[in-house]
Amino acid sequence: MDKRYVLAFDQGTTSSRSLLFTRDGAIAAVSQQEFEQIYPRPGWVEHNPVTIWETQIATAREVMAKAGATPDDIAAVGITNQRETAVVWERATGKPIHNAIVWQCRRTTEICEQLKADGLEQEFRARTGLVVDAYFSGTKVNWLLDHVDGARAQAEHGELCFGTIDSWLLFNLTGRHITDYSNASRTLLYNIYERRWDPVLLDALGIPESMLPEVVPTSEVYAETTALGGSIPVASMVGDQQAALFGQAAFNVKDSKNTYGTGCFLLINTGSEPVPSEHGLLTTIGWGIGGEVEYAMEGSVFIAGAVVQWLRDELKLISSAAESEAIAAEVPDSNGVYLVPAFTGLGAPWWDMRARGTITGLTRGSNRAHIVRAALESISFQIGDVARTMKKDFGEDMTELRVDGGASANNLLMQHQADVLGVPVVRGETLETTALGAAYLAGLAVGFWSDKDEIRKVWKEDRRFLPQWSEDQRQQALAGWEDAVRRTRSELG
Repeated sequence: MDKRYVLAFDQGTTSSRSLLFTRDGAIAAVSQQEFEQIYPRPGWVEHNPVTIWETQIATAREVMAKAGATPDDIAAVGITNQRETAVVWERATGKPIHNAIVWQCRRTTEICEQLKADGLEQEFRARTGLVVDAYFSGTKVNWLLDHVDGARAQAEHGELCFGTIDSWLLFNLTGRHITDYSNASRTLLYNIYERRWDPVLLDALGIPESMLPEVVPTSEVYAETTALGGSIPVASMVGDQQAALFGQAAFNVKDSKNTYGTGCFLLINTGSEPVPSEHGLLTTIGWGIGGEVEYAMEGSVFIAGAVVQWLRDELKLISSAAESEAIAAEVPDSNGVYLVPAFTGLGAPWWDMRARGTITGLTRGSNRAHIVRAALESISFQIGDVARTMKKDFGEDMTELRVDGGASANNLLMQHQADVLGVPVVRGETLETTALGAAYLAGLAVGFWSDKDEIRKVWKEDRRFLPQWSEDQRQQALAGWEDAVRRTRSELG
């Protein structure tokens, strides 16, 4: 029987989702379940790993039922996941020793500060391409070994497994303990240049290598799973932002994408060689297919869609996120108002945790529409900061920016993004590019799609936003934004 679908597991921070994709890249059905966010203390965030597994497999069964699909209809399963969240479980029983520590959790800040005080920050950066920050998995594992009774002894006896969420799902699906290059590169433990778990970094964090998963290609048949009622190959694992890059068919050097969610993640394909950043961006592995690995450079913006939620929930300036575009369009520009949404500090390229939000340029003539417009424009200005920093590190301009995520549906924002960058902004027909990337990678492994060229033909453009500003307009707008950022930072020294 001809296979009709690839099934993508899209395991995110607030929900587990499953999507069925057809050969033309269209979505046949979607199922989603939200799950509990656990906050034991301020700044601490946890998930129940068992709940993650249960919601993920439940949505997979539900999406198959919605489409009337049997296991015989599914060519492969692909997994994409929230990247830096850490799970530790018993090898023999599969039972987690503690809740998962989520990428947002800041409990390991003191561990990071100690590593910096010990002069190890540059060592980590030179080997992993990352900054020493509580965001990444390595310090979370160290914390679990030191704070869960008996965990360190168990780890030293080879009884514990560590994994990011892809590993945890794959273990439950097939019993194998593996991860892919893209997820390994986000742990703060993996040497992206030598492509191995780094003994120097493991020693610095006191983590036995026996805990770590085998690192495998991003697109490969790992095993068959019978968890969905019949035998289906599991054939990809990929971190969410790298999945979105692949889902945008960004296969060439200089191809780039930005995902607009609560925050923003801008990635550019740098090809077969990693490009170290001298300006606060991250060097990461995009994916590995066969024996070839491709790298990316990444910049993350903490507050993007969240600024629109703030307008709605706290300031009550809008009644829904969708309304923001219409209100912002009531005025031709922000009338000199700039809003820097540094509610939790500034991410790339500043990494300034002391910065706090600022509104500048207010006059008696400033109104609701100006503030709403300034909030939307803050998203594209922040992406502009990251893009210009990428050029400093990478040495080349992007030729266009492919976009996805919820806020990419906002035409006013996308036009402003094109004006700020001075390059076309291209929105694809499918905004679900994270799940689509996982599906593409799994489908490639089993021949559902023959090669990247076929995927390029499957990817379809929805709308292209061309820059409309003159260079003078761009420089004037950027000067106002840069002044607002300086004020944001200097307020707290």
